[in-house]
Amino acid sequence: MTEQLIHLNGIEICTESFGNQTNPAILLIMGAQASMIWWEKEFCQRLADDGRFVIRYDNRDVGRSTTYEPGNPGYTFEDIADDAMYVLNAYGIERAHLVGISMGGMLSQIIALRHPERVQTVTLMMTSNFAPDLPPMDEKVIAFFTNMVTTDWSNEQAAVDFTLEKWKVLAGSKHSMDSEKIIRLAKEEVQRARNLPSMNNHALLTGGESYLVRTGEISVPALIIHGTEDPIIPYAHGVHLAKVIPCAALLTLEGTGHEIHSDDWDVIIGGISNHTEGV
Repeated sequence: MTEQLIHLNGIEICTESFGNQTNPAILLIMGAQASMIWWEKEFCQRLADDGRFVIRYDNRDVGRSTTYEPGNPGYTFEDIADDAMYVLNAYGIERAHLVGISMGGMLSQIIALRHPERVQTVTLMMTSNFAPDLPPMDEKVIAFFTNMVTTDWSNEQAAVDFTLEKWKVLAGSKHSMDSEKIIRLAKEEVQRARNLPSMNNHALLTGGESYLVRTGEISVPALIIHGTEDPIIPYAHGVHLAKVIPCAALLTLEGTGHEIHSDDWDVIIGGISNHTEGV
């Protein structure tokens, strides 16, 4: 397990790896406003123990990677999709299995179309290509994030409280929340961040549209993992992806929200391991 800071094109990307580098590589791409720590270490190690070389990393504006002035991101979705390729280059990896959640799943789709020669498979978790006829996010999510503008990000306790409340909003009914773990990770998030308010720049990003309308052209095997109670990206989005992407399979998590809950790890890790086996 090694963490390193990659310098590329004038920016820095913080990464961490698990397992033997000679094994097939899995690149984990996190969603918006969240650093790599939400791919929990035990989750990563279990994937590595299944014979994979696992890499997680901080996108720009979160964690220890380069940040920009809040309200003024200096990059597009295409730029942070390309960052993933620079991460692979830093590890000397020609092709990898991509696993992306939420915004990370959107980036995985862009990468699969923008850099198809670098991608072996994609696993798209709680994500979408945002086709116009798909249902919107739940009103409770909109209300919650509308109220977040009052959060004092310079106050660690306020930031931790926000994170705990966020996961209450995003969780499904199937699982009980491990509040102690969420608080621990939230504190780690605050302490690792170069500039915590910059995470909100992810909501302002542009680009990617020319790729997301071409999702049906993704030519590598795809596994779609989606919870039936996802309030941000409703389950219908996952069903749609499984229909439009050739050679796609759908793994449904009944009663799960917009989350990677530890109760689902056996199913999720088993699905990813099977999906990436022998490809």
